[in-house]
Amino acid sequence: MTIQYIQANKLQFAYREYGDGPLVILLHGFPDIATTWSHQVPALVAQGYRVVTPYLRGYTPTEIPEGGFYDKATLVEDIAGLIKGLSGGKPVHLVGQDWGAIIAYAVLAAYPELISRAVVMAVPHPGQVTESLVNPKHIHRSFHWWFFQLPDLPEKAILANDQAFIDYLWAYWTIPSHRDEEHIAAVKETLEKPGVLSATLAYYRAMFDVSKADPALTAVREKMTRLIQVPTLALCGREDLRAELMLEQSQYFTNEYEFKLVDNAGHFLHREQPEAVTRLIIDWLKR
Repeated sequence: MTIQYIQANKLQFAYREYGDGPLVILLHGFPDIATTWSHQVPALVAQGYRVVTPYLRGYTPTEIPEGGFYDKATLVEDIAGLIKGLSGGKPVHLVGQDWGAIIAYAVLAAYPELISRAVVMAVPHPGQVTESLVNPKHIHRSFHWWFFQLPDLPEKAILANDQAFIDYLWAYWTIPSHRDEEHIAAVKETLEKPGVLSATLAYYRAMFDVSKADPALTAVREKMTRLIQVPTLALCGREDLRAELMLEQSQYFTNEYEFKLVDNAGHFLHREQPEAVTRLIIDWLKR
């Protein structure tokens, strides 16, 4: 599928588009790229959906902004701009995993009018994340958050030894039997392109450093704290420690909300158990 481009939030975004019908936008995480949804796209198209898989800010071929912001409010404005540019003013379905889910929670709170139904995967609501920051086992599970705060060393460590760090993360976060060499090789190819790695790590560095947040987006950040009124399905692999944090987060939702565990899957559940996850997504969107 040919890569297409669109301007959103003053940035040129690359995306892949498939099919016709109601629009479903699929957001990838880290360390990952837009083709992570290769198992879900054909089934969604077969069910009559138009599917768009964008490369997030800083992931080439999407533009890497010179001196740009990577705070969550900026990422929310990216996706809101993409939705408005792609949907013709109609609400869309939004699906996100890892950072895609982090962004999705915030979009749902800030811009509920843009979304019909949503699926978030593998990352808890930010209210639950805050609680986890003082829990030793979850601090350990998210060790990369703290490591990535260091200057320079994370970039060097990730690129060393054919990006063995990326292999480690995928092995750590998935079930032992999972093999995804071809896809992980494509992820590595993206991360080694000029500017990409520092851009992707900037997401994490902006999490804890308020000086890295766009000061013009205070109103957006306020809207991001609202309860979510969009019908939402939350999914997590049963073998992912994050599942503990997602079990009790219904208090952040005021409309239809469900949480389901996916057996024999870890963090990249959409690739570890693609048929089960795809079925859950389609069943939710069809309601």
